[in-house]
Amino acid sequence: MKKINAGIVGGAGYTGGELIRLLLNHPFAEISFVHSNSNSGNPLHKVHQDLIGETGIRFTGELSDDIDILFLCTGHGEAKKFLEKNNIPPHIKVIDLSNDFRLTANAFFHTTYTGIESEVVTRYFVYGLPELNKAQIQQAQNIANPGCFATAIQLGLLPLAKAGLLNEVYTTGITGSTGAGQGLANTSHFSWRANNIQAYKTLTHQHLGEIGQSLLQLQPNSNIDLSFVPWRGDFTRGIFISSTLHCDLEQAALKQLYNDFYAGHHFVCVSEEPIFLKQVVNTNKCVIQLEKVGSKLVVHSAIDNLLKGASGQAVQNMNLMFGIEEAAGLRLKAAAF
Repeated sequence: MKKINAGIVGGAGYTGGELIRLLLNHPFAEISFVHSNSNSGNPLHKVHQDLIGETGIRFTGELSDDIDILFLCTGHGEAKKFLEKNNIPPHIKVIDLSNDFRLTANAFFHTTYTGIESEVVTRYFVYGLPELNKAQIQQAQNIANPGCFATAIQLGLLPLAKAGLLNEVYTTGITGSTGAGQGLANTSHFSWRANNIQAYKTLTHQHLGEIGQSLLQLQPNSNIDLSFVPWRGDFTRGIFISSTLHCDLEQAALKQLYNDFYAGHHFVCVSEEPIFLKQVVNTNKCVIQLEKVGSKLVVHSAIDNLLKGASGQAVQNMNLMFGIEEAAGLRLKAAAF
């Protein structure tokens, strides 16, 4: 088959680097350009040093229309500005890795494309969580890639939402330093992060909106009260979530509920043993464990924030959009030791 030609905007960051690595080794895709104004002309490995010897591609400050799909790896708020400023033909599919189009209220984006004639183009962004919206993704022209915390929390709770079992949920989650991006901040310096943890954005994290939207999609007309406390962790990549709620179902019934929900989904595994972060780092997997004590259920879920939480999920969505094998280019071994 003809390979999918991909362009990447914002290729100098962590998610851009992971996306480059995945697409370089993808059997059905190739990179047409990697856009970065600040690094234009530099070889990719000058920024992403793990790519030395892998490719001769250089960053460019120019855009090309000779692509099938455009990945936007820009900061939050920047994807919308980019689409407003640049004349992207309507036939080019777009996957946005920021939070600009994830909420239903922001899913429609109107712009003017100037080709032979000017035309108003409306892009509708489908929320790209394959385990929830696979059929819609397969028909989509544009995808809003989910957030990293949102992905891990939702995958832990979606089977319960479908069964109508969510009411009050108390969630904590810890993330690696790469979740903060490549830009330096006090809390991303090694000297601050080492031997240290910190709660942040308590009960106000920006991913709460998309999580609530998805849970209500499966459990409509419900008052789901989700309280979330995120933590900064002393490691580079990965997210570990624990969600606690009241549940009267027995362990065997819960196991069946989760196995049935995720049957046929490539990247979600339900474990009967205690799970840990190294099972998922460097993979597109989400691993889930259920622990039941009395009427209390704790759902643990773990992902790599840069893969299933960002670039890996973006490639998974690309595969679905183009009708190729969902796991293509994503058979990655965990860095377990």
